[in-house]
Amino acid sequence: MKRLLPLLACLPALAAPVSVIDDQGSRVSLPAPAQRVISLAPHVTELAFAAGGGARLIAVDDNSDYPAAAKALPKAGSFRAIDLERIVAAKPDLLLVWLHGPSARQLEPLRQLGIPLFYSQPKRFADIPSNLRRIGQLLGSSTQAEQAARRFELDLAALRQQQQGKPKLSVFYQVWDKPLYTLNGQHIVSDAIALCGGINIFARLPVTAPVVTDEAVIAANPQVILSAAMRHNDDLLKRWQRMPGIAAVQNRQLHQVNGDLLNRPTPRMIEGTRQLCAKLDLARR
Repeated sequence: MKRLLPLLACLPALAAPVSVIDDQGSRVSLPAPAQRVISLAPHVTELAFAAGGGARLIAVDDNSDYPAAAKALPKAGSFRAIDLERIVAAKPDLLLVWLHGPSARQLEPLRQLGIPLFYSQPKRFADIPSNLRRIGQLLGSSTQAEQAARRFELDLAALRQQQQGKPKLSVFYQVWDKPLYTLNGQHIVSDAIALCGGINIFARLPVTAPVVTDEAVIAANPQVILSAAMRHNDDLLKRWQRMPGIAAVQNRQLHQVNGDLLNRPTPRMIEGTRQLCAKLDLARR
């Protein structure tokens, strides 16, 4: 028996079944870790790579642009319309999805075909490491996923400690200007605003990404206006220059933050939150 032990150690371990609960509360069970995975949202693509499972991805949505390796993967459509034929032809054993936009209704035929779906919708900071760990289980990369999750939790704790006790500031977070819409308190960005000592003026609105009016912003009179952008665009903030009655305009506290870093619930959100905190520190001075 002792002679057999070294030989047995060299044999590949039998893949065990995996089972997790996704962010919709549904159980996702696989007979073994997935080998052919399609991601249909940029944030889930980032999470899969961060969790150490990037090599399992065979296709991604059109907007998955990080990390660089994601850009080279075949495309399977966007949140507006996914490419059902291409997805079925690729024979995936797992889909990583985000149920928003017109493409959500297209997922049902895929579910009926028996393709497992993992629904990812992090709404709080704590949901990011949780997603990393669950995706790591599904992709057979739990060790790397645990490392990424712990790193995020430590970085978040350090940032939270740095921001404790700072004076509160009222904040309007502008996602886009045509139409003018923002994010309510159920979106993870509100967690970032609160961590930095900000108060989201539209946190109590019932819609996650509501369209608001200039008049509503004027009435709320925020001390800081933040505009999310994928790249620097001064035009996004020009409209407020015509409204000097707003405290943020009076005190020249109109700032841009990187929307990719802040709006996508991934490990990079730590850097986006650092940027947001730095903007609020400018306003406090």
